[in-house]
Amino acid sequence: MYLHMRMILLLAAPLMLGGCIVRTAADIVTLPVKAASAGVDAVTTSQAEADQRRGRELRQAEEREGREARRREREERRARERAEEDEQQEPQRRELRASNKS
Repeated sequence: MYLHMRMILLLAAPLMLGGCIVRTAADIVTLPVKAASAGVDAVTTSQAEADQRRGRELRQAEEREGREARRREREERRARERAEEDEQQEPQRRELRASNKS
């Protein structure tokens, strides 16, 4: 009886493993095609990707221009404030110079 079960398993094994062998053979055959297509996808850029990149570049340029404009405005405001302070302090300086000459 033990021998009988063994024979059944040996005869059924190719049928059970046939799907695995066929699948493995198919994977081996299609592997170069998959590798080549993955390489092409990595090298080429789709139109959507190009559009996204361009949009990102434009957004970054606008952000950079905005930062530069805010910096210029801040520097101009500080220069005006310093000029106003100088104008306000000028009479005091004149008095000091006049008192030092005396």
